Amino acid sequence: MRIGLISDTHSHLDPKVFDYFEECDEIWHAGDIGSGVLQPLQDFKPVKAVYGNIDDKEITSVCPEHQKFKCEELNVWITHIGGYPPRYNPHMRPLLQADPPDIFICGHSHILKVMRDPKLNNLIFINPGAAGIQGFHKIKTIMRFDIEGKEVKNMQAIELGKKGKIQ
Repeated sequence: MRIGLISDTHSHLDPKVFDYFEECDEIWHAGDIGSGVLQPLQDFKPVKAVYGNIDDKEITSVCPEHQKFKCEELNVWITHIGGYPPRYNPHMRPLLQADPPDIFICGHSHILKVMRDPKLNNLIFINPGAAGIQGFHKIKTIMRFDIEGKEVKNMQAIELGKKGKIQ
C-alpha cells in the first residue's frame, strides 16, 4: 500500500501534490484541512482525514478527530494534535499508553518529524509538516511511504517549495 501523507493545508492545495501522490493508493490528511481541499483530494484518491483546530463545520461534519484503522498488518492512529515522543499532548498520553499503535500520525506543529518511541511499543511517529501557506514554516512539505505487511518502507519527505510561492 503506497500512502501520500499531508497536513496543515489551511485551505491551500499545491497542485504538485497530485503529481507526487499519483502512484499512491490512499491519501492521509492529518488535519487543519481548511476549505476547498478535501473534495479535490477525494476526487483524486481515497482519503482518510481528521479535522484540526482551524477546521469549521464543513470539515468537522465529515472528518473525525481521530482515525484508528489497520493498514496491511499495522495499526495506524491519525489525529491532529498529539504531540511527539516523549512530549505527547497530555490528553493523548494515557490513550497512547493504553493502546499504542504501530504508526502514530499528527499534524499541528508544522514541523516535519519522523521518529520511533521505544517506550511505546517502538511506534513510528510521523508529522509530515505543513503543506499550506499559513504558519511559521518556510517550506511546504508532504510525505510518501509504503506499507508492506508489518513494514514501513521507502519513506520520503518531499519539499513543495517556499510557502509563499506556488511553484
